[in-house]
Amino acid sequence: MDQVKILVKRTESGKGIPLPGYMTEGAAGMDLYAAVERQEVLQPGEIKLIPTGLAISLPEGYEAQIRPRSGLALKHGITMVNTPGTIDADYRGEIGLIMINLGKAPFEINRGDRVAQMVVNRIARAVFREAADLDDTSRNSGGFGSTGKQ
Repeated sequence: MDQVKILVKRTESGKGIPLPGYMTEGAAGMDLYAAVERQEVLQPGEIKLIPTGLAISLPEGYEAQIRPRSGLALKHGITMVNTPGTIDADYRGEIGLIMINLGKAPFEINRGDRVAQMVVNRIARAVFREAADLDDTSRNSGGFGSTGKQ
């Protein structure tokens, strides 16, 4: 398996918070922890920016995707507004999690809770070239739902 070295800097609020980590040998995503100073309560329908206390330096050619944790989504309706969120290779600020409660009950976020996951990927740079026509496919311009049940 390929490895990529990522430099990590803790913010003041990140002191004492674990670094991102893989919870199992086969995990694609690393858990991220809440670096809230005091308990935050996410009310149903509410959106809050939750700090991680971490800034990273990704090598050029990589991105980090920030995603919800599936258990929080299933059990409590907790997800990310911009999922997946993208951390670009040239961003050096603190990683913030734009979380929303789609559940029916308030959700408590405590310091050190695992609240999201981060997946690191290689990226390709697209180069667009205008064309008069595109190649034909069996789908062609069939849009939303065109490959599902009729």
